[in-house]
Amino acid sequence: MSLVLRETALAFRRAPLLSALSVTTIAFSLFVFGLFGLVAVNIQRAIGNVAERVEVVAYLKRGTPLQAVALAAADIEAFPEVESVQHVTEQEALARARRDLREFQDIFQDLETNPLPASLDVRLRPAFRDVQRAAAVAERLAALAIVDDVRYGREWVEKLDRLRNIAGAVGTVVGAAFALVAIIIIGTTIRMAVLHRSREIAIMRLVGATDGFIRRPFLLEGILKGLLGGVLAVGLSYGGYALIDAYLLRASFFTAAQATLGVAAGGFIGLVGSLVSVGRHLRST
Repeated sequence: MSLVLRETALAFRRAPLLSALSVTTIAFSLFVFGLFGLVAVNIQRAIGNVAERVEVVAYLKRGTPLQAVALAAADIEAFPEVESVQHVTEQEALARARRDLREFQDIFQDLETNPLPASLDVRLRPAFRDVQRAAAVAERLAALAIVDDVRYGREWVEKLDRLRNIAGAVGTVVGAAFALVAIIIIGTTIRMAVLHRSREIAIMRLVGATDGFIRRPFLLEGILKGLLGGVLAVGLSYGGYALIDAYLLRASFFTAAQATLGVAAGGFIGLVGSLVSVGRHLRST
């Protein structure tokens, strides 16, 4: 293992310009992929913020005792899909309407009786904010004796589901395309490094070195270049994020886990590129 590490270090010292070029090429390839990743992350977070508004509202029958409402709320909170339940009284519903529907202020001021019913506003957990789960919860709420009507904005939730599916499909296809381009560019870059040391490989074969022995320093070199390129790509992506966040619009950056995964992906792509390039060269010599 020490010999492999020494050979890898020698490779960087023998051709520092080529090594720097390889790392830079890998970094910019991953940087382009990282920019797309930033776009995908922010789209998903935006959709997630909109999805937080998905809730099921159960309107209660007038005259329902508070004790019955409290028992029903406790039962609903036990549903696996439910994150929280809020009891909105008739007075609170009217106050909310006066606050949110200012164009109807005159109508609300002239009311002699409150026409708005009390309700239980049911907030769903993030994993259950889709039309199927919302419909299932609404059906169970409608079966309760104290519930008069249930609403959850089916058409709006269906549109949100379609948007989420489209974003996921486009993200997968475009992300795979960017990843493939990055692998090709990185593989070509590492192939240049292999060709640069072709004479050394030929000499090692003449003295009886096995393919595995020859391959190991190149694989480690590919991993190190990929990791360095990944770190540089994350730094460049952060610079792009900072500019966008400061001058264009509010944006979010990768989490620490996502950034670490990006660096690890650079190392993995470097390993795959080295494996393919070295294997092709060894087969052709």
